[in-house]
Amino acid sequence: MAKIEKILEEKGIVLEKVPVPVAEYVPAKTVGNLVYTSGNDCRVNGKLKYTGKVGSDLTVEQGYDAARQVMINLISVLKEHLGDLDRVKQVVKMLAFVNSADGFVEQPYVINGASELLVEIFGEKGKHARSAISANELPFDTPVEIELIVEIE
Repeated sequence: MAKIEKILEEKGIVLEKVPVPVAEYVPAKTVGNLVYTSGNDCRVNGKLKYTGKVGSDLTVEQGYDAARQVMINLISVLKEHLGDLDRVKQVVKMLAFVNSADGFVEQPYVINGASELLVEIFGEKGKHARSAISANELPFDTPVEIELIVEIE
């Protein structure tokens, strides 16, 4: 068993099949030695785990959990795209959006749910640059949307 898949198994993380895109795009695209993912949300078995705005409909802790689920979904995308997660040389950049209530300014704490999981799974290779941005609305009322840029071997 591959190293990263063993870590996922030890943590009880099950990767789902990547859903068919709802619009005209691909889940991931490789350019040279970089993989760019499309934005992902917090679906589990095809249904959003949470909906609404963090800071009014959801707590920071629920937003954190939503971000963690988004990262699990992004790891699923990488697994399907690469075939082997051990090909990840490093996570380069994360761009994250938080569906935020007016006045909510704790986006970094929400997105830590995704960032911390990357480091748990990939170790030093999971440390990344990132932006955690407020959005007044996100598609399908998801609380978090994230995309990644990953360097591969």
